[in-house]
Amino acid sequence: MSMREHSGRSPAPHEGMSLKSRVGLVLIGFLVIAGALLFTEHQAHVLGLLVWLPLLACPLMHVFMHRGHGHHGGHQQEADRRQP
Repeated sequence: MSMREHSGRSPAPHEGMSLKSRVGLVLIGFLVIAGALLFTEHQAHVLGLLVWLPLLACPLMHVFMHRGHGHHGGHQQEADRRQP
């Protein structure tokens, strides 16, 4: 006999889908505990990698701010073309 047949009522259509439900609260608790344990166990590795962030920022800034190579000096050439 299934649970629905035994209890005599059908489950709500969205039962268990909300974070305020029992399943949602257990999930949130599990994620908080897992995150805290991961942070404490790997704190030295994560903080050691922060040293490299400024070095990684240089090529990323070059790509996103200058839009790659080949555009250096293009501003002066455009200004020269506009003047008669």
